[in-house]
Amino acid sequence: MNAAQTALTLHQRDVASRVLAFESGRRDHVVVSLSGAHAYGFPSPDSDLDLKAVHLAPTRALLGFQTSAPVAERLEVVDGVEIDYSSNELGGVLQGVLKGNGNYLERFLSGFALQSGRGFEQLVPLVERAVSARAARHYLGFATQQRQAWDGDGRRSAKKLLYVLRTLLTGTHLLREGAVVTDLIVLAPRYDLHDALTLVEHKRRGERSELPEAVSAQWAARLDAAFELLHAAEAGTSLPAEAPNAAELEEALISLRLAARAESH
Repeated sequence: MNAAQTALTLHQRDVASRVLAFESGRRDHVVVSLSGAHAYGFPSPDSDLDLKAVHLAPTRALLGFQTSAPVAERLEVVDGVEIDYSSNELGGVLQGVLKGNGNYLERFLSGFALQSGRGFEQLVPLVERAVSARAARHYLGFATQQRQAWDGDGRRSAKKLLYVLRTLLTGTHLLREGAVVTDLIVLAPRYDLHDALTLVEHKRRGERSELPEAVSAQWAARLDAAFELLHAAEAGTSLPAEAPNAAELEEALISLRLAARAESH
């Protein structure tokens, strides 16, 4: 089993398999990756399955009056497992990759792919080469939003604080090493935040687990330093300022669309 499969229970894997079998009949998945708490290293028994996909729309649907929706979404409970599925069309995803969109980079590079299909193996090395310093803006912006959400709930939620830290450390590591790592269990010790693992213990008790007031106060005082890790990584990154292979990604997109079109006839 790969990392995505081992992160799930047998029942969760079964539900995910059935959901993706149905959704794969509706659209041509390039990849479906596990995201959320299961990919970040702190799932609780009641965590939902956050499935982030990329699909290739039928070429004909891109040319006529009735264009395909760029995003497909599904939110429901299946056999006791909450499913949060969304899929974005490949063209928009690759444009997002060029802009440093971490959500899209993670779908290809996190190592948590549950399912892969047409073009995935071809695209992974191209997406790796497209990683640029523009990702700093995504991770900083996302972490700032999450910090505001944590502050807004009175700094009680273990989950919201862990999302702040996960985002900061994934961004820091990407800018320093050029690699996407989403698992906080791996990242925290590497960046001398070993005690973040205590937060994971709180979160694993349940999605709504609250932190003791003293723990919240301690982390509130430390978050500026965690943000500084990302700022320093951005300042010292050796990544290119812009993705150097936009033409290569566009050519791959065109090639995949033409191949899909040929197969449909």
